[in-house]
Amino acid sequence: MEHIITPKVEYVKLLNTYPEKKSALGTLYLTATHLIYVEQTNNNARTETWVLHHHILSVEKLPLTASGCPLLIRCKTFQLLHLLFQRERDCQDVFQSLLRLSQPVKEEELYAFLYNPHQNEEDRRQGWEFISVANDFSRMGLSNEYWEISHLNKNYEICSTYPSILGLPKNASVAVVTGSAKFRSRGRLPVLSYYHKDTKAALCRCSQPLSGLTSRCVEDEQMLQAISQANSNCPFIYVVDTRPKLNAMANRAAGKGYENEDNYSNIRFQFQGIENIHIMRNSLQKLLEVCSMKSPSMSDYLTGLENSGWLRHIKSVMDAGVFLAKAVCDERVSVLVHCSDGWDRTAQVCSLACILLDPYYRTIKGLMVLIEKEWISFGHKFSHRCGHLDTDPKEVSPVFTQFLECVWQLSEQFPCVFEFNERYLIEIHNQVYACQYGNFIGKTARTHTHKHTCMLHEKTFSLCTVLRPSTLPLHFKFWCGMYNHYDRGMHPKQSVLDQLLSLTQKQVEGERTMTELQRVSGFVEVLSVWRGIRLI
Repeated sequence: MEHIITPKVEYVKLLNTYPEKKSALGTLYLTATHLIYVEQTNNNARTETWVLHHHILSVEKLPLTASGCPLLIRCKTFQLLHLLFQRERDCQDVFQSLLRLSQPVKEEELYAFLYNPHQNEEDRRQGWEFISVANDFSRMGLSNEYWEISHLNKNYEICSTYPSILGLPKNASVAVVTGSAKFRSRGRLPVLSYYHKDTKAALCRCSQPLSGLTSRCVEDEQMLQAISQANSNCPFIYVVDTRPKLNAMANRAAGKGYENEDNYSNIRFQFQGIENIHIMRNSLQKLLEVCSMKSPSMSDYLTGLENSGWLRHIKSVMDAGVFLAKAVCDERVSVLVHCSDGWDRTAQVCSLACILLDPYYRTIKGLMVLIEKEWISFGHKFSHRCGHLDTDPKEVSPVFTQFLECVWQLSEQFPCVFEFNERYLIEIHNQVYACQYGNFIGKTARTHTHKHTCMLHEKTFSLCTVLRPSTLPLHFKFWCGMYNHYDRGMHPKQSVLDQLLSLTQKQVEGERTMTELQRVSGFVEVLSVWRGIRLI
Protein backbone atom coordinates (compact mmCIF):
# COMPACT_ATOMS: atom_id res chain seq x y z
CA MET A 1 0.00 0.00 0.00
CA GLU A 2 2.98 2.33 0.41
CA HIS A 3 3.15 2.74 -3.38
CA ILE A 4 -0.41 4.10 -3.60
CA ILE A 5 -0.31 7.90 -3.52
CA THR A 6 -4.02 8.54 -4.12
CA PRO A 7 -6.30 5.55 -3.45
CA LYS A 8 -9.49 7.15 -4.81
CA VAL A 9 -10.17 9.58 -7.65
CA GLU A 10 -13.70 10.73 -8.54
CA TYR A 11 -15.13 12.00 -11.82
CA VAL A 12 -12.82 9.94 -14.02
CA LYS A 13 -13.95 9.27 -17.58
CA LEU A 14 -13.42 5.87 -19.20
CA LEU A 15 -13.25 6.55 -22.92
CA ASN A 16 -14.69 3.94 -25.26
CA THR A 17 -12.50 2.23 -27.81
CA TYR A 18 -14.76 3.42 -30.63
CA PRO A 19 -15.40 7.17 -30.95
CA GLU A 20 -19.11 6.73 -31.66
CA LYS A 21 -19.63 5.05 -28.29
CA LYS A 22 -20.43 7.18 -25.23
CA SER A 23 -17.76 7.46 -22.53
CA ALA A 24 -18.41 6.38 -18.95
CA LEU A 25 -18.07 8.55 -15.85
CA GLY A 26 -17.11 7.00 -12.53
CA THR A 27 -14.67 6.61 -9.65
CA LEU A 28 -11.22 5.05 -9.80
CA TYR A 29 -9.86 3.03 -6.85
CA LEU A 30 -6.35 1.67 -6.32
CA THR A 31 -5.88 -1.28 -3.97
CA ALA A 32 -2.81 -3.36 -3.17
CA THR A 33 -3.66 -5.80 -5.96
CA HIS A 34 -6.20 -4.21 -8.33
CA LEU A 35 -7.25 -1.10 -10.18
CA ILE A 36 -11.04 -0.81 -9.88
CA TYR A 37 -13.17 1.51 -11.99
CA VAL A 38 -16.77 1.93 -10.81
CA GLU A 39 -19.09 3.42 -13.40
CA GLN A 40 -22.19 5.16 -12.08
CA THR A 41 -25.07 4.83 -14.56
CA ASN A 42 -28.25 6.88 -14.76
CA ASN A 43 -30.33 4.19 -13.01
CA ASN A 44 -27.83 4.06 -10.11
CA ALA A 45 -26.59 0.62 -11.22
CA ARG A 46 -22.89 -0.06 -10.65
CA THR A 47 -20.67 -1.38 -13.42
CA GLU A 48 -17.24 -2.37 -12.16
CA THR A 49 -14.06 -2.93 -14.16
CA TRP A 50 -11.31 -4.77 -12.27
CA VAL A 51 -7.74 -4.85 -13.54
CA LEU A 52 -5.05 -6.81 -11.72
CA HIS A 53 -1.84 -4.80 -11.39
CA HIS A 54 0.18 -7.74 -12.77
CA HIS A 55 -1.95 -7.67 -15.92
CA ILE A 56 -0.79 -4.13 -16.75
CA LEU A 57 1.77 -4.06 -19.54
CA SER A 58 2.34 -0.31 -19.82
CA VAL A 59 1.03 2.99 -18.46
CA GLU A 60 1.35 6.05 -20.68
CA LYS A 61 0.56 9.68 -19.93
CA LEU A 62 -0.77 11.33 -23.07
CA PRO A 63 -0.54 15.07 -23.85
CA LEU A 64 -2.92 17.30 -21.90
CA THR A 65 -6.17 18.13 -23.72
CA ALA A 66 -8.98 20.64 -23.21
CA SER A 67 -11.10 17.81 -21.78
CA GLY A 68 -8.56 16.77 -19.16
CA CYS A 69 -5.45 14.68 -18.58
CA PRO A 70 -5.52 11.31 -20.42
CA LEU A 71 -3.88 8.08 -19.20
CA LEU A 72 -3.56 5.03 -21.44
CA ILE A 73 -3.26 1.60 -19.78
CA ARG A 74 -2.37 -1.42 -21.92
CA CYS A 75 -2.71 -4.89 -20.44
CA LYS A 76 -0.96 -8.19 -21.14
CA THR A 77 -4.43 -9.69 -21.57
CA PHE A 78 -5.02 -7.24 -24.47
CA GLN A 79 -7.39 -5.05 -22.47
CA LEU A 80 -7.08 -1.32 -23.15
CA LEU A 81 -8.19 1.39 -20.69
CA HIS A 82 -8.24 5.03 -21.79
CA LEU A 83 -8.87 7.18 -18.71
CA LEU A 84 -9.44 10.93 -18.57
CA PHE A 85 -8.79 12.82 -15.32
CA GLN A 86 -10.05 16.31 -14.51
CA ARG A 87 -6.88 17.25 -12.59
CA GLU A 88 -3.35 16.65 -13.82
CA ARG A 89 -2.18 16.00 -10.24
CA ASP A 90 -4.56 13.03 -9.90
CA CYS A 91 -3.40 11.66 -13.25
CA GLN A 92 0.25 11.96 -12.22
CA ASP A 93 -0.39 10.25 -8.86
CA VAL A 94 -2.19 7.31 -10.47
CA PHE A 95 0.49 7.11 -13.17
CA GLN A 96 3.32 6.90 -10.61
CA SER A 97 1.44 4.38 -8.46
CA LEU A 98 0.64 2.05 -11.35
CA LEU A 99 4.19 2.16 -12.67
CA ARG A 100 5.45 0.75 -9.38
CA LEU A 101 2.54 -1.61 -8.66
CA SER A 102 2.62 -3.18 -12.14
CA GLN A 103 6.39 -3.75 -12.16
CA PRO A 104 7.39 -5.64 -9.01
CA VAL A 105 11.12 -6.01 -8.52
CA LYS A 106 11.18 -9.06 -6.25
CA GLU A 107 9.41 -12.37 -6.70
CA GLU A 108 7.94 -12.07 -3.20
CA GLU A 109 5.92 -9.07 -4.37
CA LEU A 110 3.91 -11.15 -6.85
CA TYR A 111 0.21 -11.72 -6.24
CA ALA A 112 0.69 -15.42 -5.52
CA PHE A 113 2.41 -14.58 -2.28
CA LEU A 114 -0.53 -12.38 -1.19
CA TYR A 115 -3.41 -14.50 -2.42
CA ASN A 116 -5.14 -16.53 0.30
CA PRO A 117 -8.00 -18.84 -0.79
CA HIS A 118 -8.53 -19.92 2.85
CA GLN A 119 -7.34 -23.47 2.30
CA ASN A 120 -5.71 -25.59 4.97
CA GLU A 121 -2.29 -27.16 4.50
CA GLU A 122 -3.75 -30.49 3.41
CA ASP A 123 -5.77 -28.77 0.67
CA ARG A 124 -2.67 -26.90 -0.42
CA ARG A 125 -0.65 -30.14 -0.59
CA GLN A 126 -3.33 -31.94 -2.59
CA GLY A 127 -3.52 -29.01 -4.97
CA TRP A 128 0.16 -29.32 -5.85
CA GLU A 129 -0.10 -33.11 -6.17
CA PHE A 130 -3.16 -33.00 -8.43
CA ILE A 131 -1.02 -32.94 -11.58
CA SER A 132 1.61 -35.70 -11.78
CA VAL A 133 4.16 -36.05 -14.57
CA ALA A 134 5.05 -39.51 -13.25
CA ASN A 135 1.43 -40.62 -13.63
CA ASP A 136 1.46 -39.36 -17.20
CA PHE A 137 4.55 -41.43 -17.98
CA SER A 138 2.78 -44.45 -16.45
CA ARG A 139 -0.24 -43.73 -18.63
CA MET A 140 2.04 -43.94 -21.68
CA GLY A 141 3.25 -47.36 -20.56
CA LEU A 142 6.53 -46.51 -18.85
CA SER A 143 8.58 -48.21 -17.66
CA ASN A 144 8.79 -50.87 -20.39
CA GLU A 145 11.47 -52.86 -22.20
CA TYR A 146 12.59 -49.78 -24.17
CA TRP A 147 12.14 -46.81 -21.84
CA GLU A 148 12.36 -46.23 -18.11
CA ILE A 149 11.43 -43.58 -15.58
CA SER A 150 14.77 -42.40 -14.22
CA HIS A 151 15.55 -40.53 -10.99
CA LEU A 152 19.11 -39.62 -11.99
CA ASN A 153 18.11 -35.95 -11.86
CA LYS A 154 16.32 -36.18 -8.50
CA ASN A 155 18.59 -33.53 -7.01
CA TYR A 156 18.70 -31.53 -10.27
CA GLU A 157 22.43 -32.19 -10.51
CA ILE A 158 22.45 -33.29 -14.15
CA CYS A 159 20.22 -30.44 -15.34
CA SER A 160 18.81 -27.72 -13.10
CA THR A 161 16.09 -26.75 -15.60
CA TYR A 162 14.75 -30.29 -16.11
CA PRO A 163 12.25 -32.17 -13.92
CA SER A 164 13.48 -34.52 -11.21
CA ILE A 165 12.16 -37.57 -13.07
CA LEU A 166 13.13 -38.20 -16.68
CA GLY A 167 12.13 -40.64 -19.39
CA LEU A 168 15.33 -42.22 -20.71
CA PRO A 169 16.20 -45.11 -23.06
CA LYS A 170 16.69 -48.24 -20.99
CA ASN A 171 19.98 -49.10 -22.70
CA ALA A 172 21.56 -45.68 -22.04
CA SER A 173 24.14 -45.97 -19.26
CA VAL A 174 24.71 -43.34 -16.58
CA ALA A 175 27.98 -42.38 -18.28
CA VAL A 176 26.17 -41.84 -21.58
CA VAL A 177 23.47 -39.73 -19.90
CA THR A 178 25.90 -37.50 -18.02
CA GLY A 179 28.25 -37.22 -20.99
CA SER A 180 25.41 -36.19 -23.28
CA ALA A 181 24.25 -33.58 -20.76
CA LYS A 182 27.71 -31.98 -20.74
CA PHE A 183 27.62 -31.67 -24.53
CA ARG A 184 24.21 -29.98 -24.61
CA SER A 185 23.51 -26.30 -23.94
CA ARG A 186 22.67 -25.76 -20.24
CA GLY A 187 22.90 -29.52 -19.68
CA ARG A 188 19.55 -30.14 -21.37
CA LEU A 189 20.20 -33.65 -22.68
CA PRO A 190 17.81 -35.66 -24.93
CA VAL A 191 14.91 -37.02 -22.84
CA LEU A 192 11.44 -38.41 -23.52
CA SER A 193 8.50 -36.11 -24.11
CA TYR A 194 5.92 -38.60 -25.42
CA TYR A 195 5.91 -42.34 -26.11
CA HIS A 196 3.49 -43.78 -28.68
CA LYS A 197 2.59 -47.26 -27.43
CA ASP A 198 1.25 -48.47 -30.78
CA THR A 199 4.13 -47.43 -33.04
CA LYS A 200 6.87 -47.57 -30.36
CA ALA A 201 8.09 -44.24 -31.70
CA ALA A 202 9.25 -41.63 -29.20
CA LEU A 203 9.08 -37.86 -29.22
CA CYS A 204 12.16 -36.52 -27.43
CA ARG A 205 13.46 -33.03 -26.67
CA CYS A 206 16.74 -31.36 -25.76
CA SER A 207 18.78 -28.20 -26.38
CA GLN A 208 21.32 -27.53 -29.12
CA PRO A 209 24.65 -29.38 -28.99
CA LEU A 210 27.88 -27.56 -28.18
CA SER A 211 29.28 -28.80 -31.45
CA GLY A 212 30.55 -25.61 -33.02
CA LEU A 213 32.22 -26.29 -36.35
CA THR A 214 34.17 -29.44 -35.49
CA SER A 215 33.45 -30.65 -31.93
CA ARG A 216 31.80 -33.98 -31.25
CA CYS A 217 30.83 -36.09 -28.23
CA VAL A 218 30.82 -39.90 -28.27
CA GLU A 219 28.34 -40.09 -25.37
CA ASP A 220 25.90 -37.78 -27.14
CA GLU A 221 26.15 -39.87 -30.29
CA GLN A 222 25.51 -42.99 -28.20
CA MET A 223 22.51 -41.28 -26.60
CA LEU A 224 20.88 -40.68 -29.97
CA GLN A 225 21.76 -44.23 -30.96
CA ALA A 226 19.99 -45.48 -27.81
CA ILE A 227 16.88 -43.49 -28.73
CA SER A 228 16.96 -45.02 -32.21
CA GLN A 229 17.42 -48.56 -30.89
CA ALA A 230 14.42 -48.14 -28.57
CA ASN A 231 12.21 -48.18 -31.67
CA SER A 232 12.44 -51.46 -33.59
CA ASN A 233 10.14 -50.16 -36.32
CA CYS A 234 12.68 -47.75 -37.82
CA PRO A 235 16.50 -47.74 -38.09
CA PHE A 236 16.86 -43.94 -37.89
CA ILE A 237 15.46 -40.93 -36.06
CA TYR A 238 14.53 -37.45 -37.19
CA VAL A 239 16.43 -34.62 -35.55
CA VAL A 240 14.29 -31.52 -35.90
CA ASP A 241 15.82 -28.10 -35.37
CA THR A 242 12.90 -25.69 -35.05
CA ARG A 243 15.05 -22.65 -35.92
CA PRO A 244 15.66 -21.15 -39.35
CA LYS A 245 18.83 -22.70 -40.80
CA LEU A 246 20.69 -19.37 -40.92
CA ASN A 247 20.10 -18.84 -37.20
CA ALA A 248 21.36 -22.34 -36.40
CA MET A 249 24.47 -21.78 -38.54
CA ALA A 250 25.18 -18.53 -36.68
CA ASN A 251 25.02 -20.44 -33.40
CA ARG A 252 27.43 -23.02 -34.81
CA ALA A 253 29.96 -20.27 -35.41
CA ALA A 254 29.57 -19.34 -31.73
CA GLY A 255 30.45 -22.86 -30.57
CA LYS A 256 26.92 -24.27 -30.47
CA GLY A 257 24.68 -25.04 -33.45
CA TYR A 258 23.30 -28.38 -34.59
CA GLU A 259 24.27 -32.01 -35.07
CA ASN A 260 26.75 -33.02 -37.76
CA GLU A 261 25.18 -35.86 -39.73
CA ASP A 262 28.64 -37.28 -40.44
CA ASN A 263 29.03 -37.99 -36.71
CA TYR A 264 25.46 -39.19 -36.11
CA SER A 265 25.00 -41.97 -38.61
CA ASN A 266 21.44 -42.79 -37.58
CA ILE A 267 19.80 -39.37 -37.97
CA ARG A 268 17.94 -37.47 -40.67
CA PHE A 269 18.00 -33.73 -40.13
CA GLN A 270 15.13 -31.26 -40.58
CA PHE A 271 14.88 -27.48 -40.10
CA GLN A 272 11.44 -26.01 -39.39
CA GLY A 273 12.13 -22.26 -39.56
CA ILE A 274 10.25 -20.90 -36.54
CA GLU A 275 11.50 -17.38 -35.83
CA ASN A 276 13.08 -16.24 -32.55
CA ILE A 277 11.44 -14.55 -29.57
CA HIS A 278 12.32 -11.04 -30.76
CA ILE A 279 10.60 -11.40 -34.13
CA MET A 280 7.55 -12.92 -32.41
CA ARG A 281 7.39 -10.02 -29.94
CA ASN A 282 7.51 -7.47 -32.75
CA SER A 283 4.90 -9.39 -34.72
CA LEU A 284 2.48 -9.33 -31.80
CA GLN A 285 3.05 -5.60 -31.36
CA LYS A 286 2.10 -5.04 -35.01
CA LEU A 287 -0.96 -7.24 -34.55
CA LEU A 288 -2.11 -5.23 -31.54
CA GLU A 289 -1.66 -2.00 -33.49
CA VAL A 290 -4.07 -3.42 -36.05
CA CYS A 291 -6.49 -4.38 -33.26
CA SER A 292 -6.45 -0.84 -31.85
CA MET A 293 -7.22 0.88 -35.17
CA LYS A 294 -10.25 3.16 -34.96
CA SER A 295 -12.98 1.84 -37.29
CA PRO A 296 -10.63 0.39 -39.94
CA SER A 297 -11.82 -0.53 -43.39
CA MET A 298 -11.72 -4.20 -44.25
CA SER A 299 -8.85 -3.51 -46.65
CA ASP A 300 -6.78 -1.71 -43.98
CA TYR A 301 -7.50 -4.43 -41.45
CA LEU A 302 -6.50 -7.28 -43.76
CA THR A 303 -3.38 -5.44 -44.91
CA GLY A 304 -2.34 -4.77 -41.32
CA LEU A 305 -2.99 -8.38 -40.32
CA GLU A 306 -0.89 -9.64 -43.23
CA ASN A 307 1.93 -7.19 -42.55
CA SER A 308 2.10 -8.23 -38.90
CA GLY A 309 3.10 -11.74 -39.99
CA TRP A 310 1.33 -13.16 -36.93
CA LEU A 311 -0.69 -15.86 -38.64
CA ARG A 312 2.35 -16.89 -40.70
CA HIS A 313 4.21 -17.50 -37.44
CA ILE A 314 1.26 -19.46 -36.04
CA LYS A 315 1.29 -21.55 -39.22
CA SER A 316 5.02 -22.26 -38.88
CA VAL A 317 4.51 -23.57 -35.33
CA MET A 318 1.55 -25.66 -36.48
CA ASP A 319 3.51 -27.04 -39.44
CA ALA A 320 6.25 -28.23 -37.10
CA GLY A 321 3.74 -29.88 -34.75
CA VAL A 322 2.06 -31.64 -37.66
CA PHE A 323 5.43 -32.90 -38.92
CA LEU A 324 6.25 -34.40 -35.51
CA ALA A 325 2.86 -36.08 -35.14
CA LYS A 326 3.00 -37.50 -38.66
CA ALA A 327 6.50 -38.89 -38.09
CA VAL A 328 5.58 -40.59 -34.81
CA CYS A 329 2.17 -41.91 -35.85
CA ASP A 330 2.34 -42.53 -39.60
CA GLU A 331 6.03 -43.11 -40.30
CA ARG A 332 6.70 -44.80 -36.92
CA VAL A 333 9.90 -42.77 -36.61
CA SER A 334 11.24 -41.43 -33.32
CA VAL A 335 11.97 -37.70 -33.29
CA LEU A 336 14.39 -35.53 -31.33
CA VAL A 337 13.47 -31.83 -31.20
CA HIS A 338 15.50 -28.82 -30.15
CA CYS A 339 15.89 -25.10 -30.76
CA SER A 340 18.58 -23.13 -28.93
CA ASP A 341 17.98 -23.80 -25.24
CA GLY A 342 14.98 -26.06 -25.75
CA TRP A 343 12.44 -24.19 -23.63
CA ASP A 344 10.60 -21.98 -26.14
CA ARG A 345 10.04 -23.30 -29.67
CA THR A 346 10.73 -26.85 -28.49
CA ALA A 347 8.00 -26.59 -25.85
CA GLN A 348 5.58 -25.20 -28.44
CA VAL A 349 5.96 -27.94 -31.02
CA CYS A 350 6.32 -30.89 -28.62
CA SER A 351 3.19 -29.98 -26.67
CA LEU A 352 1.29 -29.32 -29.90
CA ALA A 353 2.34 -32.72 -31.29
CA CYS A 354 1.15 -34.38 -28.06
CA ILE A 355 -2.30 -32.82 -28.54
CA LEU A 356 -2.43 -34.07 -32.13
CA LEU A 357 -1.38 -37.58 -31.11
CA ASP A 358 -3.23 -38.18 -27.86
CA PRO A 359 -6.90 -37.36 -27.06
CA TYR A 360 -6.09 -37.25 -23.34
CA TYR A 361 -4.38 -33.90 -23.82
CA ARG A 362 -7.58 -32.53 -25.36
CA THR A 363 -9.36 -32.85 -22.01
CA ILE A 364 -9.50 -30.18 -19.31
CA LYS A 365 -7.15 -32.03 -16.98
CA GLY A 366 -5.03 -33.42 -19.80
CA LEU A 367 -4.18 -29.94 -21.05
CA MET A 368 -3.04 -28.94 -17.58
CA VAL A 369 -0.92 -32.11 -17.35
CA LEU A 370 0.61 -31.22 -20.71
CA ILE A 371 1.40 -27.66 -19.62
CA GLU A 372 2.96 -28.96 -16.41
CA LYS A 373 4.99 -31.59 -18.28
CA GLU A 374 6.17 -29.72 -21.37
CA TRP A 375 6.31 -26.14 -20.13
CA ILE A 376 6.63 -25.84 -16.37
CA SER A 377 8.72 -28.90 -15.49
CA PHE A 378 10.98 -28.45 -18.53
CA GLY A 379 11.87 -24.92 -17.51
CA HIS A 380 10.01 -22.52 -19.78
CA LYS A 381 10.94 -19.07 -18.47
CA PHE A 382 7.43 -17.83 -17.68
CA SER A 383 8.66 -14.96 -15.50
CA HIS A 384 10.94 -13.67 -18.27
CA ARG A 385 8.69 -14.34 -21.25
CA CYS A 386 5.59 -12.91 -19.53
CA GLY A 387 7.38 -9.98 -17.89
CA HIS A 388 6.28 -10.82 -14.35
CA LEU A 389 9.12 -8.75 -12.87
CA ASP A 390 10.82 -5.50 -13.82
CA THR A 391 13.57 -7.14 -15.89
CA ASP A 392 14.97 -7.01 -19.43
CA PRO A 393 12.07 -6.24 -21.83
CA LYS A 394 13.95 -8.04 -24.63
CA GLU A 395 13.30 -11.32 -22.79
CA VAL A 396 9.53 -10.85 -23.09
CA SER A 397 7.87 -12.81 -25.90
CA PRO A 398 4.42 -14.36 -26.56
CA VAL A 399 5.72 -17.94 -26.79
CA PHE A 400 3.01 -19.47 -24.58
CA THR A 401 0.33 -17.27 -26.15
CA GLN A 402 1.24 -18.73 -29.54
CA PHE A 403 0.84 -22.26 -28.19
CA LEU A 404 -2.63 -21.41 -26.84
CA GLU A 405 -3.55 -19.91 -30.19
CA CYS A 406 -2.44 -23.08 -31.99
CA VAL A 407 -4.72 -25.07 -29.67
CA TRP A 408 -7.54 -22.63 -30.44
CA GLN A 409 -6.92 -22.98 -34.18
CA LEU A 410 -7.20 -26.77 -33.75
CA SER A 411 -10.43 -26.40 -31.79
CA GLU A 412 -11.84 -24.33 -34.65
CA GLN A 413 -11.06 -27.14 -37.12
CA PHE A 414 -12.10 -29.94 -34.74
CA PRO A 415 -14.65 -28.41 -32.33
CA CYS A 416 -16.04 -31.77 -31.17
CA VAL A 417 -12.80 -33.44 -30.06
CA PHE A 418 -11.91 -31.00 -27.28
CA GLU A 419 -13.39 -31.07 -23.79
CA PHE A 420 -12.83 -27.31 -23.49
CA ASN A 421 -13.41 -24.19 -25.58
CA GLU A 422 -11.76 -20.80 -26.03
CA ARG A 423 -13.02 -19.55 -22.66
CA TYR A 424 -10.79 -22.12 -20.95
CA LEU A 425 -7.80 -21.12 -23.09
CA ILE A 426 -8.33 -17.43 -22.38
CA GLU A 427 -8.65 -18.13 -18.66
CA ILE A 428 -5.35 -20.05 -18.72
CA HIS A 429 -3.77 -17.12 -20.55
CA ASN A 430 -5.11 -14.68 -17.97
CA GLN A 431 -3.87 -16.82 -15.07
CA VAL A 432 -0.37 -17.07 -16.56
CA TYR A 433 -0.08 -13.29 -16.40
CA ALA A 434 -2.05 -12.84 -13.17
CA CYS A 435 0.60 -14.56 -11.01
CA GLN A 436 -2.28 -15.54 -8.71
CA TYR A 437 -0.98 -19.09 -8.38
CA GLY A 438 2.54 -20.45 -8.14
CA ASN A 439 2.48 -22.66 -11.23
CA PHE A 440 3.69 -20.05 -13.71
CA ILE A 441 6.25 -18.36 -11.51
CA GLY A 442 9.97 -18.97 -12.19
CA LYS A 443 10.47 -21.39 -13.45
CA THR A 444 -22.28 -47.91 -21.68
CA ALA A 445 -21.27 -51.18 -20.06
CA ARG A 446 -21.42 -53.16 -23.29
CA THR A 447 -18.97 -56.02 -23.72
CA HIS A 448 -17.69 -56.89 -27.19
CA THR A 449 -16.19 -60.16 -28.28
CA HIS A 450 -12.69 -60.04 -29.80
CA LYS A 451 -14.16 -60.78 -33.24
CA HIS A 452 -16.69 -57.98 -32.92
CA THR A 453 -14.02 -55.56 -31.77
CA CYS A 454 -11.80 -56.45 -34.73
CA MET A 455 -14.74 -55.91 -37.07
CA LEU A 456 -15.39 -52.48 -35.60
CA HIS A 457 -11.73 -51.57 -35.99
CA GLU A 458 -11.77 -52.66 -39.61
CA LYS A 459 -15.06 -51.04 -40.63
CA THR A 460 -15.30 -47.88 -38.57
CA PHE A 461 -13.25 -44.93 -37.37
CA SER A 462 -12.52 -43.90 -33.79
CA LEU A 463 -13.67 -40.58 -32.41
CA CYS A 464 -10.46 -40.34 -30.36
CA THR A 465 -7.91 -40.38 -33.12
CA VAL A 466 -4.83 -38.54 -34.26
CA LEU A 467 -5.72 -35.06 -35.53
CA ARG A 468 -4.59 -34.18 -39.02
CA PRO A 469 -5.18 -30.44 -39.39
CA SER A 470 -4.75 -28.50 -42.57
CA THR A 471 -2.07 -25.81 -42.41
CA LEU A 472 -3.13 -24.12 -45.62
CA PRO A 473 -3.28 -20.33 -45.10
CA LEU A 474 -7.06 -20.23 -45.69
CA HIS A 475 -7.66 -22.24 -42.48
CA PHE A 476 -6.04 -19.67 -40.19
CA LYS A 477 -8.32 -17.06 -38.65
CA PHE A 478 -7.81 -13.89 -36.67
CA TRP A 479 -8.52 -14.68 -32.99
CA CYS A 480 -10.91 -11.84 -32.17
CA GLY A 481 -11.97 -13.45 -28.89
CA MET A 482 -8.41 -13.06 -27.55
CA TYR A 483 -7.07 -9.81 -28.96
CA ASN A 484 -10.35 -7.83 -28.81
CA HIS A 485 -11.74 -9.69 -25.80
CA TYR A 486 -12.53 -6.53 -23.80
CA ASP A 487 -14.14 -4.47 -26.56
CA ARG A 488 -17.80 -3.81 -25.92
CA GLY A 489 -20.48 -4.07 -28.52
CA MET A 490 -20.20 -5.09 -32.14
CA HIS A 491 -16.61 -5.02 -33.38
CA PRO A 492 -15.99 -3.79 -36.95
CA LYS A 493 -13.97 -6.90 -37.74
CA GLN A 494 -16.72 -9.31 -36.62
CA SER A 495 -19.27 -10.68 -39.03
CA VAL A 496 -22.93 -10.00 -38.24
CA LEU A 497 -23.72 -13.71 -38.58
CA ASP A 498 -21.05 -14.70 -36.05
CA GLN A 499 -22.30 -12.07 -33.63
CA LEU A 500 -25.91 -13.24 -33.98
CA LEU A 501 -24.88 -16.86 -33.44
CA SER A 502 -22.89 -15.87 -30.36
CA LEU A 503 -25.79 -13.90 -28.90
CA THR A 504 -28.18 -16.76 -29.63
CA GLN A 505 -25.87 -19.20 -27.88
CA LYS A 506 -25.61 -16.90 -24.84
CA GLN A 507 -29.42 -16.57 -24.77
CA VAL A 508 -29.85 -20.35 -24.83
CA GLU A 509 -27.27 -20.75 -22.06
CA GLY A 510 -29.02 -18.07 -20.01
CA GLU A 511 -32.40 -19.74 -20.42
CA ARG A 512 -30.89 -23.10 -19.46
CA THR A 513 -29.35 -21.56 -16.34
CA MET A 514 -32.66 -19.92 -15.42
CA THR A 515 -34.50 -23.25 -15.78
CA GLU A 516 -31.92 -24.96 -13.58
CA LEU A 517 -32.19 -22.23 -10.94
CA GLN A 518 -35.99 -22.52 -10.95
CA ARG A 519 -35.72 -26.29 -10.57
CA VAL A 520 -33.30 -25.96 -7.66
CA SER A 521 -35.48 -23.27 -6.09
CA GLY A 522 -38.50 -25.57 -6.27
CA PHE A 523 -36.50 -28.41 -4.73
CA VAL A 524 -35.40 -26.13 -1.87
CA GLU A 525 -39.02 -25.15 -1.19
CA VAL A 526 -40.10 -28.81 -1.11
CA LEU A 527 -37.18 -29.64 1.18
CA SER A 528 -38.13 -26.79 3.52
CA VAL A 529 -41.72 -28.03 3.73
CA TRP A 530 -40.50 -31.60 4.35
CA ARG A 531 -38.21 -30.42 7.13
CA GLY A 532 -41.12 -28.48 8.65
CA ILE A 533 -43.27 -31.60 8.67
CA ARG A 534 -40.46 -33.60 10.32
CA LEU A 535 -40.09 -30.94 13.01
CA ILE A 536 -43.83 -31.06 13.76
